[in-house]
Amino acid sequence: MKLCITFVAMFFSLILCDDSSSAFPSNFLFGTASSSYQYEGAYLSDGKGLSNWDVFSHQKGRIMDGSNGDVAVDHYNRYLDDITLMQSLGVNSYRFSISWARILPRGRFGPVNHAGVEHYNNLINALLNKEIQPFVTLSHYDSPQELEDRYQAWLNPHIQEDFRYFADVCFEAFGDRVKYWTTFNEPNINAMHSYRTGLYPPSRCSGSFGNCTYGDSETEPFIAAHNMILSHAAAVHTYRTKYQQKQGGSIGIVINAMWFEPISNSSDDKLAVQRALSFLVNWFLDPIIFGRYPTEMQQILGSNLPKFSNNDLTKLQRGLDFIGVNHYSTLYVKDCIFSACKAGMGNSRTEGFALQLGENKGVPIGEPTAMDYFYVCPQGMEKIITYLKERYNNIPLFITENGYAGPNSTNATTENVLHDLKREDYMKSYLDALATAIRKGADVRGYFVWSLLDNFEWIFGYTKRFGLYHVDFTTLKRTPKLSATWYKQFITKHKVIKSMVQENNEKNSM
Repeated sequence: MKLCITFVAMFFSLILCDDSSSAFPSNFLFGTASSSYQYEGAYLSDGKGLSNWDVFSHQKGRIMDGSNGDVAVDHYNRYLDDITLMQSLGVNSYRFSISWARILPRGRFGPVNHAGVEHYNNLINALLNKEIQPFVTLSHYDSPQELEDRYQAWLNPHIQEDFRYFADVCFEAFGDRVKYWTTFNEPNINAMHSYRTGLYPPSRCSGSFGNCTYGDSETEPFIAAHNMILSHAAAVHTYRTKYQQKQGGSIGIVINAMWFEPISNSSDDKLAVQRALSFLVNWFLDPIIFGRYPTEMQQILGSNLPKFSNNDLTKLQRGLDFIGVNHYSTLYVKDCIFSACKAGMGNSRTEGFALQLGENKGVPIGEPTAMDYFYVCPQGMEKIITYLKERYNNIPLFITENGYAGPNSTNATTENVLHDLKREDYMKSYLDALATAIRKGADVRGYFVWSLLDNFEWIFGYTKRFGLYHVDFTTLKRTPKLSATWYKQFITKHKVIKSMVQENNEKNSM
């Protein structure tokens, strides 16, 4: 029964009601997402040390437009104004990451930077003063350059203790107010681009995968991933044993979760879809939840896949409270074991012999966006959520990123950029698909749009725009786009409908 139609028609006739609004529970988190390197700037302010991205982005040819995140969108200095923008949207949560090098400029080999701790205390307190819950990621691709220089960072087991120590410092400093923690953002993407393709620091790869001076794409992604998984386990163990009972929060991890469709109805292509999911999503979640790597990975990689010791398996027990899902798009997959494949993403042994394609016979899988391999395919949202629900026994999920990429066109007027109907349509269709998955039983507890502001988009620099707010990268002025207005109205509609349904339920129970 569409209760919302009855009550909204009577009491709030100006708001259009649809099924998607009624699907989200009353305590659902609607938010926006960001990351420290993409937002903060202030890259050497107040005692912060160099991060791997600080060093990498200053190397010639690394970033598409020759830019870097030295200033980014100056969120470090403008966070109070940005929180006001969040409040105007009506969001009740903000996902951000902590700059590891701002808290521990030299990792555990140097002192805690108290100015960095003070900054995040101020940010967290300002959010809570506006009734916005902080949703905090410990590592969003960036780490102290000191750790790379000392022992090659994620290729060395020593990083596990460094990350555990960093997490401990953050739990102690902020955990009395932070109720949602994630250890890593997209460690699957980080492992692939840092150690297979060389697109991210420390830019390691084999010659057949990219243009690197050193590295081994056949082995190093899996070594790095193994250390990330065990670093996650170490941080979770510390949180559970020292902080969780007293602080009352929860902890998880954020995975990039593309959806895949077989390029044909053949059984080979359907099996290739399963391999693509295992080599992207299950690569990290299976060890954390089940204590083992996916069967498909074990069969193909054999001894190249690191082993978990009995002590490791003990640490991995109860490895998370929830899964963060970054979902943007869907791709076709073609089998490369029994069929010849051209060069491309996914076709190698280390990627599961599953070629990933955006087109089938020249027809795109969905409307293209400004990002390569990002297409508008809202049905993928429902399908990836359903897949995770079924594979992992309906562990609570948060959509920690979802958004639409537009170009930073020098020919477009600001008015045209602000009139972002395609982003608005994208968000509506993906939230509709998410609502369908929730109605079918998926335990989804939040949605964070990427992103509040246009920002530094990693190797693409400032050539892509994801923001609900347009940022003039010269003046840093923030201006709302149509999508900001739409998101505000969506959240308002949700609150009104839930309030009226709750009021009606209370009256009926009297």
